[in-house]
Amino acid sequence: MKKIFWLFAFLPLISCFEVERNCSDFKTGEFEFNYTIDGVQKTGRFVRTDTLNIDYFEGHVDTSSVRWINDCEFILKKINPTTNLEKEEIHMKILSTEGTSSYTFEYKLAVKKPNRPLRTERGTAHRIR
Repeated sequence: MKKIFWLFAFLPLISCFEVERNCSDFKTGEFEFNYTIDGVQKTGRFVRTDTLNIDYFEGHVDTSSVRWINDCEFILKKINPTTNLEKEEIHMKILSTEGTSSYTFEYKLAVKKPNRPLRTERGTAHRIR
């Protein structure tokens, strides 16, 4: 009985937690993030304006258009795709922010393909400038 009492006593404290989401602070800027390919940790960098996202990774530059859905969600579409996979749009969502220095995001294909599970990935981007 005591355990149930303490559970209900702490429940209001836990349920009041609200995640910080100042997404408009991250609409533009230069950012860096870490990712893993075949067990090797790498760092990517990108510059985002209101309408463009320019990715710099492994000596390549790739440009995508940015279409904002709301302050925390946008769609990326490669400007010059070279494969059918690159033609697919990516839905990006800012989940939480840490002041003006970083944000946690998730991304997935904007349109679910039939007979394929929808894969969602998460990451953290850190502001460089």
